[in-house]
Amino acid sequence: MRLLVLGGTQFLSRAVARDAVGRGHQVACACRGISGAVAAGTTHLPWDRTNPGPASVTEERWDAVVDVARLPSQVRTAVAAMPDAHWVFVSTINVYPDTDVAGTPATLRLHEPRHTDGDPYESPEIYGQMKVACEQAVLRGAASATIVRPGLVSGPDDNTGRFTYWPWRLAQAHGAHVEVLAPGRPDDLVQIIDVRDLASWIVDLAERRTAGVFDAVGEIVPLADLLDQVAAGVGATPELTWVDQDFLQSRGVEPWAGPRSIPLWLPRPEHDGLVAHDPAPSVAAGLRLRPHAETARDTLTWLSSTPGGARTGLALEEEASLLQAWRESRHS
Repeated sequence: MRLLVLGGTQFLSRAVARDAVGRGHQVACACRGISGAVAAGTTHLPWDRTNPGPASVTEERWDAVVDVARLPSQVRTAVAAMPDAHWVFVSTINVYPDTDVAGTPATLRLHEPRHTDGDPYESPEIYGQMKVACEQAVLRGAASATIVRPGLVSGPDDNTGRFTYWPWRLAQAHGAHVEVLAPGRPDDLVQIIDVRDLASWIVDLAERRTAGVFDAVGEIVPLADLLDQVAAGVGATPELTWVDQDFLQSRGVEPWAGPRSIPLWLPRPEHDGLVAHDPAPSVAAGLRLRPHAETARDTLTWLSSTPGGARTGLALEEEASLLQAWRESRHS
């Protein structure tokens, strides 16, 4: 297969290129090349997508194209230039406005599309609207297409640092009676997907020219179970102290990611559906999921060996202060 990856220097797109090369495919990565190096064994085709596509990209015959773009104009231009290839477009579960409702692509409504470009980081809503417009451009313009909507993607090379917090934090809980703050309730549901599993499935979809729309999500598990698996993966035995979400919010702790945040934590019930999408249709379409313990182990290995590896979340001093305040509030 001659595969064109639009991107290829960071996280998921790089993992896709690496997986495809490992299978013996001819892989080219069309990108500026300033965000990092393309995977070994691929060909770099320089392209700043604010400009028309070069002949080295648009005049070649590609069996499949994988695109992770956020800007509708860039997707429309690329699809119009290469409509005969099978497209695998990587979208997001942010295309669904109803974050309190679980479901599948067949049951959930979408944001209204935003066909004009903007700052995709302005808000989850505008990001979702722009991705809907990108999806529409692919479905309308390509001869055949797969739309893949990932949830929280985790694993080595994660430059968002969201999941990485937990292998890092729990790895420090060696020995007896090491207390770790756990957010919300043990039975709050979460789901993550390893970037390598997602990348492998994307290459499968491209090889098979599978048409359809899928949520790329992992198994739905209680947060307590996920943290147990992470702890097992990094060889830790923490004592989890579950802290009520109202207390965390009252102390200015942020959910999901960023400074003074607790990754994987989302306020409930308004976000119950965001991390409870049914993975069954994707598993039926060939998605294979590895154990979370393996993801945690490999993520920690990457973080430990990568200077400047991304990690977000509470500092240890902030966590200790919160735990002390929580204990005092329980005895006041």
